[in-house]
Amino acid sequence: MEKLKVFFWRCSGANLALLKRCPTDSTKYVGIGATIFFTGIFAALAGGYALYTVMGNVWWSALFGVVWGLMIFNLDRYIVSSMRKEGRWWKELLMATPRILLALLISLVIAKPLEMKIFENEIKSELTVMEQQLFSRQEGEVKSRFETDRQQLSDEITALKAEIADKTATRDELRRIAREEADGTGGTGKRNPGPVYKIKKENADRVDAELSELKAKNNELIAQKLTRQQKIDEVLKGEMLAMERQSLDGPAARMEALDRLTSQSEAIYWANLFVILLFIAVETAPIFVKLISNRGPYDNLLKIEEHGFDVQQIEVMAEVNALIKERAKDLSMTEKEFIIDRLDVRLNRS
Repeated sequence: MEKLKVFFWRCSGANLALLKRCPTDSTKYVGIGATIFFTGIFAALAGGYALYTVMGNVWWSALFGVVWGLMIFNLDRYIVSSMRKEGRWWKELLMATPRILLALLISLVIAKPLEMKIFENEIKSELTVMEQQLFSRQEGEVKSRFETDRQQLSDEITALKAEIADKTATRDELRRIAREEADGTGGTGKRNPGPVYKIKKENADRVDAELSELKAKNNELIAQKLTRQQKIDEVLKGEMLAMERQSLDGPAARMEALDRLTSQSEAIYWANLFVILLFIAVETAPIFVKLISNRGPYDNLLKIEEHGFDVQQIEVMAEVNALIKERAKDLSMTEKEFIIDRLDVRLNRS
């Protein structure tokens, strides 16, 4: 247990020599270190799974997961260890805001692959729907390229058939009129055929001859257009068969599927939201533990230690300044005042 405690102390980024002198802060930094450690573990799992969905190679995914987890672990360790307790909560919160925003970004990044793993079955079903929709859209795009020519041929065929039908109707009407003239039920009302009947019969025969010529001409054109239409259908069928169904299984497609699921299902939306909040809570926990914890003995010792280095820096700089001022005694008054003023300014800034 002692080795485990020291390990988590190291994970927290604390100074072990100072922390050993503060037993009351021991548990706090064990908790901070454990949180940072397990956040790195979660990041490694999430990063490895994310790369596995892209490459499908276990070894490369495992290597990337380890590197990603170590990077997140080191970043979290730096963020927490660089925070200082000054006893002023709002000032500390303001100083920690960039770190909190960075932690939020990290938590969203490492949460997304594990969200997709949690909802894997639902995502697979949605990916199947997306594949069908994509294939239907591609089919529609291919058909639209031939639809104009095909519709034009269909309209022309309809017009040719309508022309034959109109001429047939005219021929039939003239025959009816001639027949009624012959039997006395129409026209002049005389039963025996006469000159009027002959004229009407000639008109009907003339239109019948025109109909025969029109049928021969239009049927030939209709056959040609049907042949062209059949060729278009064959080309369209060939392109449809040549189309390949795209398999949607990449990270981008999975994220889109998850987004569609959350917009369609309120239960999945809330479950997904709670998963994200869980990772945000885990990632930001070390920072908030530092923020809400009281200033302890370790913080006081750390302040004293750092203050000693600051004082030592100022002391060394003052000694160097005094040495340079001693060397400048033989210079002119203007040059000596310039050097002294510049040295004092540098010393005050430090």
